[in-house]
Amino acid sequence: MDFTLPEPIELLRRTVRDYVRTRLQPLEDQIEREDRIPDEVVREMAELGFFGFPFPEQYGGVGAGELGYCVALEELGATSSAITNLIGAHTGIAATSIYLAGSEEQKQRWLVPLARGERIGSFGLTEPEAGSDAASIRTTARQEGESWVLNGQKQWITNAPIAHTFVIYAANDRSRGAHGGISAFVVPHDTPGLTIGKPDEKMGLRGSYTAPVYLDDCRVPADHLLGPVGSGFVTAMRALDGGRVSLAAGAVGMAQHMLELSLAHATWRKQFGVPIASFQAIQWMLADMETEIQLARLMVYKAAWMIDQGQRVSHEAAIVKLFASEMANRVVDRAVQIHGGLAYMRGSPVERAYRDARILRIYEGTSEVQRMLIAEHLLKRAGAPLG
Repeated sequence: MDFTLPEPIELLRRTVRDYVRTRLQPLEDQIEREDRIPDEVVREMAELGFFGFPFPEQYGGVGAGELGYCVALEELGATSSAITNLIGAHTGIAATSIYLAGSEEQKQRWLVPLARGERIGSFGLTEPEAGSDAASIRTTARQEGESWVLNGQKQWITNAPIAHTFVIYAANDRSRGAHGGISAFVVPHDTPGLTIGKPDEKMGLRGSYTAPVYLDDCRVPADHLLGPVGSGFVTAMRALDGGRVSLAAGAVGMAQHMLELSLAHATWRKQFGVPIASFQAIQWMLADMETEIQLARLMVYKAAWMIDQGQRVSHEAAIVKLFASEMANRVVDRAVQIHGGLAYMRGSPVERAYRDARILRIYEGTSEVQRMLIAEHLLKRAGAPLG
């Protein structure tokens, strides 16, 4: 297929790139130091449409599709990872869950304000005993008349301390397993019985809020159910397919930024009287970085294009999430090596990226889970029996 991007998407790329370089990159030290994104920046991004890139205009979005969204996240990957985390959790999985499974009334009610950035969204799937094994969630949902009552705990929920709209996944019938036994619910932040725990202290991702979410007889009306009863697991997996592709886009952007910083450093930094870029060891690291970034970018664009064509991308999403997240970690590691001691010092963008990149191989499905998914698809296609 032809990966020449349409002019509207290239215009979107230039717009986001300019905003990243002129507005967001100068704030990186402040975000790291204060462990928060300034409120005025969140409002600015909402006004610019950053929270609704993939959604149609009729739902308050920009109408750029998944490909435009991924191109935008690629550019945002060149600044604080708190930004891509905020938008990725909000747009890529929380709002997307409503877009995929919500009725027209639900989309107008909840998706529109989310796409406009008037409300912040959060995706509640992970639990203390249900991370990679999402089908084993223990949060329960029981129907009482015209209401659903939710009980349980969610863990490491991005945006939880600042979110207005939660998409919570709960088991409505454990005996039916994942397919038919899990449902999705929209839970407003001020619903009695929903409480947010203390924000997590993390290795990296400073400025990105995560926290546990507790549901104690949390009662929501029946019309807060997304899709048919028992369809929640399918909704979650479809949302995660797109979320993994867009996460990979952010990883590409981070890696590209590290390459650009490494190129600049290698050309001015001198050792033994010459720029270190003249050494073959440095050249090979730069060449490997460029090669892997180019590959990951094309993989992201292909998977995003497939989503825009209405195709299922579970296999492709697993491949691109695995490759791009591992690639970004390799690229950042090489960037540390090229920068030497400078990259080991606090305040260096390379040092910050080294801490931030590590989570890419864990959230939205670990690298090991992605390999399991890829192998399962291959074996099914080959007709091999699975245990």
